[in-house]
Amino acid sequence: MQYHPQPAPGTARPWAFPAPERGALPNGLTVLRCHRPGQQVVAVEIFLDAPLDAEPEGLDGVATIMSRALNEGTDKHSAEEFAAELERCGATLDAHADHPGVRVSLEVPASRLAKALALVAEALRAPVFAESEIERLVRNRLDEIPHEQANPARRAAKQLSKELFPAEARMSRPRQGTEETVERIDSAAVRAFFDAHVRPSTATAVVVGDLTGIDLDALLADTLGDWSGDTAAPRPAPPITADDTGRVVIVDRPGAVQTQLLIGRIGADRHDSVWPAQVLGTYCLGGTLTSRLDRVLREEKGYTYGVRAFAQVLRSSAPDTASGATGAAMLAISGSVDTESTEPALKDLWTVLRTLAAEGLTDGERETAVQNLVGVAPLKFETAASVASTLADQVEQHLPDDYQAQLYARLAETGTVEATAAVVNAFPGDRLVTILVGDAARIEEPVRALGIGEVSVVTG
Repeated sequence: MQYHPQPAPGTARPWAFPAPERGALPNGLTVLRCHRPGQQVVAVEIFLDAPLDAEPEGLDGVATIMSRALNEGTDKHSAEEFAAELERCGATLDAHADHPGVRVSLEVPASRLAKALALVAEALRAPVFAESEIERLVRNRLDEIPHEQANPARRAAKQLSKELFPAEARMSRPRQGTEETVERIDSAAVRAFFDAHVRPSTATAVVVGDLTGIDLDALLADTLGDWSGDTAAPRPAPPITADDTGRVVIVDRPGAVQTQLLIGRIGADRHDSVWPAQVLGTYCLGGTLTSRLDRVLREEKGYTYGVRAFAQVLRSSAPDTASGATGAAMLAISGSVDTESTEPALKDLWTVLRTLAAEGLTDGERETAVQNLVGVAPLKFETAASVASTLADQVEQHLPDDYQAQLYARLAETGTVEATAAVVNAFPGDRLVTILVGDAARIEEPVRALGIGEVSVVTG
C-alpha cells in the first residue's frame, strides 16, 4: 500500500487584522470594503444612526420593532415574498437595535450578492410597516418580556442598569422596552422613527468577503446607491453618568435553588488609553477557565460552573464631539452559585479582588493572557462575518479603521504592572454594585454580614 506523503508545515506568516478600504456613495453612504480571498460567504453590516436615546418618550422599544420590521414587507414584496426572495439567495438577514444605533446584518454567497443587496436596499428605501405586521411584532415582543423576567441572568442585567444609571437616562431602562411602552407602539410610531433617523448620509455599510470578479462600486451604485434621504448631522450623544456606590440589591426569587450574581460598574471605553491594559487585566481576573476567579470559585471551592469578568462597551462618542460626551463600558463579573454557597462565594470573590490589589498579577498570568488574546485572533476572525462585525463596531464607536490591528500590538506591549493597575481600578472592592437574583429569605442576612455594601431587597 502506498501512502501519500505527510504534509509539511508551511512558513509561518505574520497575521494582522484585515485593513478595510474606505469610500462613499453619492447619496452620502459611507462604505468600508475588505477583500478576503476564499471567503465565499460575503458579510455585510450596515450601521444606522438611530440610537435608543432618540426614541420618543414613552415609546421605548420602537427602535427594536422598527429593526424587526425592516424585512416584513416593502413596496415591491409582501413579507412572505421578501422572505422567499432571501431564501432563493441563500441569504440570512437580521437587524437589531442597541444604544449606539441599529445594525442590519446580511450573509450571502458571493455569487448572489447582487440580488441580496438589492433586497436590503429595498428594505431600507421603502419598508411598508404594515399595521398588521407591526401588531404581530408588538405581540411577539410582549410575549418575550415575561420570559426575560423569568431568566435570572436577564433579570440581573435589567436590575444592574436600573441601579447604575439615573431614571431619566435611556440606559437605565430595558433596551427593547417594557410592557407599558411596547403596548403603545403602532405603525405610525415606527414610520415616524424610521423617517426621522434612517438615512444614507448618517449610515455606514461594511462589505467583507471574496470580492474577486465583483464590481463592487457598480453593484453598490445600483443597490444602496438608489437609497435617498435628507442629509443630517450625527446626533450629539448625551453624557453617561452612573452611581457605582458599593451596594447589594437582592431580586427576590422565593424557593430558588441558585443565586445569579452580577457585579458591575461603569468604566473606560476603547477611546481611553487604559483600554488595552484593562482588557489584559480583566482577562487575567476572569476571562477564561484558568483565570483567578475560576481557579478559586470553580476549581478549589466548587461553588460554580464558571465565573466571568468582562468589559462591554455601551456607547462611545467621537473624541471631538461638541457636547464633550464620552463613552463608557460596563465592567462586570457574572456567574451563578447554589443558594447555600452564595455567602461563601461572595466572600471568596472579594478576597480574590483584595489579594489582587495587594499582590498584583504575576508575569506568568500576564504572559498567558497575551498569548491567548493575541494568539486566538487569526481563528476569531476567520470568517467574513466576524471581520465585518468588528469593523462595524469600530464605526459605531467612532474608532479609526486600524484600531483592532493596533490593539493587538498594544496588548503585547502591556506589562504586568500596568495590567494590574488597570484591573484593580476597574474592580475596586468598595465601588461595585452587586445584583443577586435568588431566595432573599435564605441569602439576605448572610450577605449583609459580609459588609460589602448596604443591602436592599426588591421583588420580581
